[in-house]
Amino acid sequence: MCGRYTLAADPQAIADQFEVEPPARFAPRYNIAPTQPVLIVQHADDRRVAHLVRWGLIPSWAKDAKIGNRLINARAETVAEKPAFRAALRRRRCLVPASGYYEWAAGPHGKQPWYVHAADGNCLALAGIWEHWEHDGAVIESCAIITCAANARLAAVHDRMPVVIAPSDYARWLAPEHAGPAPLELLRPAADDAFALYQVSTRVNSPRHDAPDCIEPLPTPR
Repeated sequence: MCGRYTLAADPQAIADQFEVEPPARFAPRYNIAPTQPVLIVQHADDRRVAHLVRWGLIPSWAKDAKIGNRLINARAETVAEKPAFRAALRRRRCLVPASGYYEWAAGPHGKQPWYVHAADGNCLALAGIWEHWEHDGAVIESCAIITCAANARLAAVHDRMPVVIAPSDYARWLAPEHAGPAPLELLRPAADDAFALYQVSTRVNSPRHDAPDCIEPLPTPR
């Protein structure tokens, strides 16, 4: 799964990589958690735009926004079938820029957090879907991150990983519904050499702790 991630890249670097205007009201984040505002890139009015939505997808038909609290991820294997996700997959695909993400693995002293990031230092473009929800005068735009089976490098830490879209496939993933069906073939694990990872402090366990020390590597045991 993907339940916590970071986005600490320079706004201009994000703009250049995703071909959008530099995001407004953007500050580096080192411990982004569900239900918080997250940056997405979507196709709108024949161009790409970046804006903030809530992490945790609220289906348009939902009566209560709280359903989004548990819909932070969508499985690649079933995203086209699940009622909560299938309309968004057809019509409202997005990219979720991330500097890296956290995963927890069993260790001798309990769950040990790991930080996973792109080996080349660029932003990861996580595959996402977004939704527009209105109810009793409230309007919320929200998103979910699509996950798939982990590649061989990451499987030792967790059996799932977020789907990462390659720059050459951004346009296909963001294409509007009239351009054709969703490119489900892109929902696959990234290459083993695409990532680097290391252990970090359990400070990241608390979503209230959002600081650069979240991504500092733990000292290597002698």
